[in-house]
Order: sequence, then C-alpha cells, then structure tokens
Amino acid sequence: MKRIALAMFVLATPLNAQTLGIGPETGEPLPRFVSLKFDTVNMRRGAGEDYPIAWTFQRYGMPVKIFREFRDWRHVSDHEGTTGWIHKSQLGSARTALVRDEIANLYTGPDIATKIVARAEPGVVLRFISCQLDWCRVKVRGYRGWVRKQGLWGVVPEEVFVED
Repeated sequence: MKRIALAMFVLATPLNAQTLGIGPETGEPLPRFVSLKFDTVNMRRGAGEDYPIAWTFQRYGMPVKIFREFRDWRHVSDHEGTTGWIHKSQLGSARTALVRDEIANLYTGPDIATKIVARAEPGVVLRFISCQLDWCRVKVRGYRGWVRKQGLWGVVPEEVFVED
C-alpha cells in the first residue's frame, strides 16, 4: 500500500523547470558546464554558507557541471563525480575542458592527418574556442589547436558551439 501511495504522489507532482532542463533561477539549460572563477573555490554540503565545506577546489578554470539551481547556489559535479553546492559568484561562464585519461594531441586542423602543435597531459585544463561534432578548437598556454572531443570532460558528444 505504501508503494502505491508513493507512486501516486510522484505521478501527481507537477513537473517543474528543473525536470524540464531549464534552471529556475537563470533560465539556462540544465545540465550545463561552467568553470571555476578563482584559484580557490569551496564546495558545500548544502545551498548556503551555514553548510559545512565538503571540498575545496584549487584549480582556476576547472570545468564543473551544474545540474540544479537554488537561489544563488548551484548544485555541481566535477569530473570525478563529486557533488556539492557552489555559490554562483564563484563560477564563470567560460567554457573549459579537462583532458581525461590520455594525452590529448592538439592539431592544426580537425583531422589527425594535420600537424600536431602541442600535447596536453591528463588533468590539463583547455579553454574552448569552438566545438564541432567530433572535434573542438581549444587554446592552452599560448597554443591553439584542434583536439578530439572524446578525450575531454566538460562537453557533451552532440554539443556544437562557438565561444565569444
């Protein structure tokens, strides 16, 4: 009987903006990627300064995925799946990616037959210029080039965009 009541409650609950993939505070898509705005950013266990700090990131520009919004707080996850709440003032709109498990070659064009201009080791943060279906144009430490999307965390496979 409890299971039926729970199922009826779930079915009777109206869909909200978060369920539809739109942030109720910003009107922007959920989930979406943003980056850390400072060298040191605290992630909390709840949406407010009264909640304890669960984790301190020490990586300017690192990408995080926002999947929920509550007032001035954003519920995020990092590339390892760690989740928590970060105040919106600590997050920037610059799109970045983290090189995942293997060295990422930066090519002069979106093709492995073009010249390699740099190699980025796992953990390096790249700044997006644009993304096509399989390739992204990025910049890092004075280098610009094209990298295969599959080796990056901070972009979804079907995403295509141009950064400002």
